[in-house]
Amino acid sequence: MKKSALQVARAAYQPKLPQALQGPVKAVAGAATQSVGNQEEIKAMFPNTYGMPVITFEAGEAQAVEPFGVGIILSGGQAPGGHNVISGLYDGVKSLNPQCKLYGFLMGPGGLVDHKYVEFTDEFINEYRNTGGFDIIGSGRTKLEKEAQFESGIQILRELVIKALVIIGGIKRIATVTTIIVPFMAIAYILISLIIIFKNITAVPQAIADIVTMAFGAKAVAGGAFGAFYLAITKGVARGVFSNEAGLGSAPIAAAAAQTNEPVRQGLVSMTGTFVDTICVCMMTGLVIMTSGAYDYALANGHEGAQVTIDAFSMGLLGPTAGSFVVMCALAFFAFTTILGWDYYAERCCEYLFNGSKAAVQVYRWLYVFAVFIGPFLTLSQVWTIADIFNALMAAPNLIGLILLNGVVAREVKKYFDKLETG
Repeated sequence: MKKSALQVARAAYQPKLPQALQGPVKAVAGAATQSVGNQEEIKAMFPNTYGMPVITFEAGEAQAVEPFGVGIILSGGQAPGGHNVISGLYDGVKSLNPQCKLYGFLMGPGGLVDHKYVEFTDEFINEYRNTGGFDIIGSGRTKLEKEAQFESGIQILRELVIKALVIIGGIKRIATVTTIIVPFMAIAYILISLIIIFKNITAVPQAIADIVTMAFGAKAVAGGAFGAFYLAITKGVARGVFSNEAGLGSAPIAAAAAQTNEPVRQGLVSMTGTFVDTICVCMMTGLVIMTSGAYDYALANGHEGAQVTIDAFSMGLLGPTAGSFVVMCALAFFAFTTILGWDYYAERCCEYLFNGSKAAVQVYRWLYVFAVFIGPFLTLSQVWTIADIFNALMAAPNLIGLILLNGVVAREVKKYFDKLETG
C-alpha cells in the first residue's frame, strides 16, 4: 500500500526520551517497601513480593547481556501513542542484545493463557511506529483468577525464555465512572425537562419565536442589526463550544483511547456527543426556561447562570426545593465527570510537553485541584471570560490542523463507507 506524506513523516518522527533513557540504563535498588498496616498478614499472603525495594533508573554503562525474552500484554482500552510504548520496548531490548526477543500476546491476558502470540520483528514493528491505539496485537480484559490459568501462562513464559512480562492498561477507572454517571444523569435531566415542556406545550411555539426574534429579529434590528447579529453568533459559538468541545481538539484525546479497529467509526460515534450536549440537553434547558416563565422572572430579579435554571425547574413543575435539588444534582454530576475528563486530557498533554516527567504531571495535578477550589469564588462573568480565552487558545491550532488535514479525513471517510457498501 502506498503511504501518504503524512504517514511517511509520522513514521520518521523520533519520540523524545528522558535523559536517563538516552543510552545505557541501570536499575538502582533503594529501600525496602512495606504496607501501611497489617505488615505480617500481608507478608504471609505475598511472601515472594513483599518487602521488595523501590527501583529507580539511572544512566549507566553499556554491558554485555545474554539473550533473553520479554512478553507484552495489552489490557484495557486504546491509548494515544500505545504502539510507541511497544516499539520503545522493542528498541530497548534489541539495544541490549540483538538476539533478545519481544513477544506480544494476542488479545490481552487471554493470549497468555491460550499460548497465542507473535514475535516482533523490524518489519512488523515499523508499520506501527508513532501511531495510536493497541491494534498491533489487540487488547482484552480477560481476568486471570484460576490456578490453571496461571500455570498455563507460566508454561509459555518458560518455553519462550521470557524474563519480564509487561502489562499495559488504559483509563478504565475514569471510563467506568463517566459511563455510569453521565448517561443516567443526562436521561434523568432530559426526562424532567420534557415533562415541564409538555406541561407548557402551548407556550413552545412562542418560546421558539422569542428565541429567534431576540437573536435575529426585530429586537436585534432595534439594537443595531449587525452588532446584535455578531453578538448572537459569538455568544452562541462560545457557549456551544463550552458545551460540546467541538473544534477544540480535546475530545479526540478520549476518543483515541477507545477500543476500535476503525478510526472513522470512532469519529462518527464521537460526533453524537455534540448532538446530545447541544441539541438535547442545552435545547431542553432553553425551552424549559422560556416556557416556564423563568426568563422574565430572571430579568426582573437580576438572576443569572444556574439560578435561572433553578427558577425554571421550580416554576415549571417541581417547586423551589425540588427544583433546586434537581439542578444541584445535575450540575454536581456533570461537573464531576467534566473535571475527571479534562484532568485526563491535560495530563496527557503535560506528559508530552515535559517528556513524560512524572514530577511535572504531579505539579499539574496539584495546580488543577487548586483551580477547582478557586472556581467557586469567581463571578460568572469572570468564569465565562477565562473559559472563552482558553477555549480560543485551544481552538486556533486545532482548526488550522483540521484545515490542513481535511483531504486526509475526507479520503479516510470515503474508504470507510466504500468498505461498508462492499461488505
